[in-house]
Amino acid sequence: MLEARDISVRLGRSVIVHGVDFAAKPGQLTAICGPNGSGKTTLLRAMTGDLPCTGTVTLNGRDIARLAPWELAAMRGVLPQASALAFPFTVLEVVEIGLSRGRAAGQTRAAMQALARVDLAHHAGRPYQSLSGGEQQRAQLARVLAQVGAPTDADGPRWLLLDEPVSALDIAHQLEVMQIARDFADAGGGVVAVMHDLNLTAMFADRIVLLAEGHVLSAGTVTEVMTSETLSRAYGCRLQVGTAPPPGTPFLLPHAARLAAE
Repeated sequence: MLEARDISVRLGRSVIVHGVDFAAKPGQLTAICGPNGSGKTTLLRAMTGDLPCTGTVTLNGRDIARLAPWELAAMRGVLPQASALAFPFTVLEVVEIGLSRGRAAGQTRAAMQALARVDLAHHAGRPYQSLSGGEQQRAQLARVLAQVGAPTDADGPRWLLLDEPVSALDIAHQLEVMQIARDFADAGGGVVAVMHDLNLTAMFADRIVLLAEGHVLSAGTVTEVMTSETLSRAYGCRLQVGTAPPPGTPFLLPHAARLAAE
């Protein structure tokens, strides 16, 4: 499991995350949702070790503070919101960065397989900077996939920690990326994703942790968390959750949303 206990993060004089408990299981896709500024990315970065925090984070039963960087790289891959590169790497070279550490170290073929998985194999030789924003996001996902390798092996589950993985993508590639994450979880790996699109979250997630002002407002299954009352409280506007035809996945009606002041 990925478990965080009593996580607090202070940036300057402000406490961004307040004593949060979090748990995600392998074989599931756990979404972290909430309005802008609720602490979603901050919590994820604390759980990856990228931000100092109080509290403890364990991954597969091991305290991440006691793990070397190469040990963490072998257990989980992290996709940040944005990745800036100052050097003229090709797309393939960017993905091969993931092979310098992790499960598939030295296996060049894994980079091309990962690019094919995100529909970018035909761009392998292009300069990374020449890609669109969405293509760069998919190339970075390929890097993460190459790094972690198989979702699970004799050492246990691997993890994908994804910060807004579909933010720059068109709808077809949003579905493609979410299906990659879903397939990884279904194969025994663990996925934690910061998400803004609640409809995609409802379609693909097993569990949701809903943040508001740095606190956990609600946590549970999609149907437990995605209620009109709970989402309206979190986002500060009136939202109406409906139920689609079978299999009954909850969805939001954007045209029914109204600002609370109206």
